[in-house]
Amino acid sequence: MEQVSAPGCALFEYGQKEIDHLKRKDKKLAVAIDKIGIIKREITPDPFRALISSVVSQQISNKAAATVWNRLCTLLEDITPESIAQVSLPEIQACGMSERKAGYIKGIANAANLGIVDFKSLHTLTDEEIIKKLSSLHGVGVWTAEMLLIFSFCRPDVVSYKDLAICRGMMNLYGLKELSKEKFERYRKRYTPYGTVASLYLWALSVM
Repeated sequence: MEQVSAPGCALFEYGQKEIDHLKRKDKKLAVAIDKIGIIKREITPDPFRALISSVVSQQISNKAAATVWNRLCTLLEDITPESIAQVSLPEIQACGMSERKAGYIKGIANAANLGIVDFKSLHTLTDEEIIKKLSSLHGVGVWTAEMLLIFSFCRPDVVSYKDLAICRGMMNLYGLKELSKEKFERYRKRYTPYGTVASLYLWALSVM
């Protein structure tokens, strides 16, 4: 079963090396990989745009998030710290989000414009440093930062304990009724150094 995405978009890249490693390390995951096949997931290489999109999507349905995002893109034309600085809080809110969420977006843009977070050099930091830097911003938690590690920076070894679907996928894969942090860590270490590829399969397994 191959998951497809829109033509022409950037994808998280992995191949036989990562698949072979995971299959050697975990027999149950090997069966799932063979059943599911290659997973194609879109990425957003621009971390600032990716972060604003993530904030827009918080606590609302995918359909609602797409509507709000499209309105924001129409308002700003290009999602940059400079374009966000040029519009007012009510204008952002009018795209269909709460005042608090609009405030988060203005705050992230302000942090970028002031150099508090240099989005152009974030890729030079370690995973832990990126998480610390981004989660210091209002409206950005550890989970959001971890998703940016995967879907913007394409970091190879990210398995998020804070992601409910990943945990559900892990429980489905191993037939678990509960998942302690200790047990999660045991599996996560098994997937290293290709935990992100394992995450893609765990997401798929969460709905099976």
